[in-house]
Amino acid sequence: AGNPVFANDRHRSIPLASLAPLADLPNVDFVSLQRDLREGDEILLERLRVVPLGPALADFADTAAAIAALDLVVSVDTAVAHLAGALGRKVWILLPFSPDWRWLTGRADTPWYPTARLFRQPRLGDWASVVATLRDALADLATC
Repeated sequence: AGNPVFANDRHRSIPLASLAPLADLPNVDFVSLQRDLREGDEILLERLRVVPLGPALADFADTAAAIAALDLVVSVDTAVAHLAGALGRKVWILLPFSPDWRWLTGRADTPWYPTARLFRQPRLGDWASVVATLRDALADLATC
């Protein structure tokens, strides 16, 4: 999730509960880099077996160090996604139907970050299909 006071946050952020289909993927461990949790997310993170690193991240240097230790970052369009891309780390970015212009259209890659893969909503508000595609991609990656 991004900053909840950002004007377009309701379109770009994905409810944590929508990621529940990922929780049972074999050979995949999840951590959260989200600093400020939304109401109810702490309980859901525990239920989904996600390690919450966000509270331990004091600044961007801490976040960069955490990203460097991960095999993959999955994020919506937030500073974490841009930081992972700028660091040359593998990052998969979940985009709303009408993303920021910088993500261009009709493509799954971006000229800004060669290590990024874009997962786009096919319809406004349709995070379920994005998560299904993400799940398949994670399953493929986990078997490599």
